[in-house]
Amino acid sequence: MTQTNVKLQQVINLYIMELIAKELEAIINQYLSALKSLDESRLAHKPSPSKWSKKEVIGHLIDSAQCNIRRFIVARYEEIPTINYNQDKWVAVSGYQQWKSNELIDLWHLLNRQICEVLKNTSAETAQRQCMTEELHTLEWLAQDYVKHLKHHLHQVLEIEPVPYP
Repeated sequence: MTQTNVKLQQVINLYIMELIAKELEAIINQYLSALKSLDESRLAHKPSPSKWSKKEVIGHLIDSAQCNIRRFIVARYEEIPTINYNQDKWVAVSGYQQWKSNELIDLWHLLNRQICEVLKNTSAETAQRQCMTEELHTLEWLAQDYVKHLKHHLHQVLEIEPVPYP
């Protein structure tokens, strides 16, 4: 690849990360008031003992945010870190069903704002660093996947048109 092509690719990678950060910021701004308007009993309702309530889905999004913040940061200074998590165990251990809904939503909001800042401060080179989850992925791929995952679950919680994931 020529030096011009390398520089062009870096500009593209940087632009993609900025777009992802802006999309995430728009999502959290768009959905925050809708989440806050949901009734506590509706959020706490479990469709069955083995299914998550909407509170637990929000808790899962909190766990996802925490794991991804770690990926986006640790991959900057470690070569191909492995960062996985068992979503069912995290939700169970965290006891999200007992949390006040407004506190869950506030935590979700703040963690996603942190992710926006981390993504905005990601260089083109860093966007191409890799992290091992179930598979090896670049931070750029993980950021794009994070946004898709977030929208999928937000649409579940808010009972609006489903967003397929993955």
